[in-house]
Amino acid sequence: MMKKAFIVLFIASLMLSCSVGKKEIQLPYSANDFIATIDGKPTGLYTLKNKNGMVVTLTNYGAKIVSIYAPDKNGNFADVVLGFKSITEYQKNDATHGATVGPYANRIANASFVIDSIVYQLPANDGKACLHSGPNGWYRRVWVAKQENNSVAMELDSPDGDLGFPGNKKAKVTFILTDENELRIDYELTTDKACFINLTNHSYFNLHGEGNGDILDHMLTINADRSTPVDEGLIPTGELANIKNTPLDFTTPRAIGERINSDDQQMKFGKGYDFNYVLNKTSNEMSLAASLYEPQSGRLMEIFTTEPGIQFYSGNFMQGKETGKSGNPYAYRTALCLETQHFPDSPHRPDFPSTLVKPGDVYKTTTVHKFSVK
Repeated sequence: MMKKAFIVLFIASLMLSCSVGKKEIQLPYSANDFIATIDGKPTGLYTLKNKNGMVVTLTNYGAKIVSIYAPDKNGNFADVVLGFKSITEYQKNDATHGATVGPYANRIANASFVIDSIVYQLPANDGKACLHSGPNGWYRRVWVAKQENNSVAMELDSPDGDLGFPGNKKAKVTFILTDENELRIDYELTTDKACFINLTNHSYFNLHGEGNGDILDHMLTINADRSTPVDEGLIPTGELANIKNTPLDFTTPRAIGERINSDDQQMKFGKGYDFNYVLNKTSNEMSLAASLYEPQSGRLMEIFTTEPGIQFYSGNFMQGKETGKSGNPYAYRTALCLETQHFPDSPHRPDFPSTLVKPGDVYKTTTVHKFSVK
């Protein structure tokens, strides 16, 4: 009898249906879909739930957010981040969905940088630039995960020279779901050699629900009067430009689709929005960076961060070649990213906030995604 009871409980745990009061969130995947061995290391799925019914699932393959189930104004839950139903699909498709990106998020020009007269060559995977640390960045690594209640900590050791970056680096990212409907992400890193570091989470959001139409009706506000303009290769020119009254201006709520096809030169370079915004702050205090509102569902997501910048990307290169958890293709502009970060190409721009982490330093940043309705 004990053996049969154990089998029943084990099968039930794999089904991952999450009770929410009288509602029940039935996930379109099971824990078993995320059990694998990659590079000799085990992967799995981790589930966080709060008293309000929010559910967040994570995998240690790339320290990824797999799902965020958030309520609408009628109390109905939908998964608002793009992703896939198994580790196999994450390996096959764009592994940056929901991922922790490192050691350096965004672009580094000419796929190289110099520290103490030493040139470090990186993988070039975006023209001549290195984007998100190359095609085998930390988003394709298995992190060591440990869950305690509504918190999951994931750790990764990256050896000296890995992806071309110097130093033996120890990285840690901790995901915490609070009863205030906040998903808090804490980053920490140390290194034994000086290295440029810029960590972020690369979730794709659609507040209608993933796989459910485009994001052009979403109302976006970004707390930034300036951006870092880019050239045709989307590399910052080094300028901090005033964007008030331009198509990049989201200091007041604007529909994303309102000006997305503007003839503005920056918009042409980005094929829509793909820009780093300089947040209106003077130090690394936690502050509101952006808010995203979807009128039909009433869902509101506010992003708070200690970082100086946020990259807004409007899904301009999505082609519908990937099928997500809902069974629907991820087509053109069906999601957006709001990546808190230091500025792109900072290793070549000494006037930008420094991303250099030295031995003895402890790199720490925090970003919070708060979900509500209005």
